[in-house]
Amino acid sequence: MKEYIYTLFEESGSLTVEEILLHILVAVILSGVIYLSYYFTHAGGVYSKKFNVSLVALTILTATVMTVIGNNIALSLGMVGALSIVRFRTAIKDSRDTAYIFWTIIVGICCGVGDYVVAVTGSAAVFVVLLILGRVRNDNRMLLIIRGARNMERRIEAVVFDYFEAKAMLRVKNTSRESIELIFEMPRKVYLLSNKKEKSIVEMLYELESIEYVNIVTQNDEISG
Repeated sequence: MKEYIYTLFEESGSLTVEEILLHILVAVILSGVIYLSYYFTHAGGVYSKKFNVSLVALTILTATVMTVIGNNIALSLGMVGALSIVRFRTAIKDSRDTAYIFWTIIVGICCGVGDYVVAVTGSAAVFVVLLILGRVRNDNRMLLIIRGARNMERRIEAVVFDYFEAKAMLRVKNTSRESIELIFEMPRKVYLLSNKKEKSIVEMLYELESIEYVNIVTQNDEISG
């Protein structure tokens, strides 16, 4: 039993130089596919060149680590221990970025163990899916910001709720001794449909007394990188 355990820890699964180079080369090629996929699906405000380059490097590094580990249990345990103390604090801007990180790791693992068929097939499937669905965007929201006299609170709310047919939601209410600021949120489609009415919401609000300003802001979940 002791000899069997010893052989497991000593087994290194040594590779030739050609096999190592092939692992890394395939990882480089597939990382280029990931790079292109991220470039096409994130065209716009959320695209980050640095993050895209990091995806390429992560794929190659993962393949390199898996090539080193091979079948050596001792090395794999040591690698797990070393990586467990590393903490990544970079904020993920887009939920799709998490999928790309997993994609690079999985491709790196497949290339590192020489399973190219799985790496290529899986990457092709993910590339097509993300290319088709990757441009899906959240519907922009409209924020209506109104500031006026505090005694106008109920009248302002009545005008807004009636104008948007109760589809606007009151999100923020800031008050002082003399004034009040209300922030309403509504889907962009609701706001665009309301523009077909004879009077705009701005005109309706300014017809009230003691309205200091009315601001309309477009809000979405995308952050410029």
